[in-house]
Amino acid sequence: MTEVEWIDNAFCIEKARFLWNSKDKEGKYLVSALTDNACIRATRFYLKGLQEGWPEDTVRHEGTVGGKL
Repeated sequence: MTEVEWIDNAFCIEKARFLWNSKDKEGKYLVSALTDNACIRATRFYLKGLQEGWPEDTVRHEGTVGGKL
């Protein structure tokens, strides 16, 4: 069995066939990315959002078309 390197004592990354995947200590997959650095950055961003909450949306989109077509 190989030694796992924990990043920020919160998650680890592993190389899959074409992607890098991050997992938490319970083994739950968190983020997939094309490079190891992108995986680490995205996982840190994701975990920070889970911990501190996500910012409120500033843009709202309307799903209906007004007027006559």
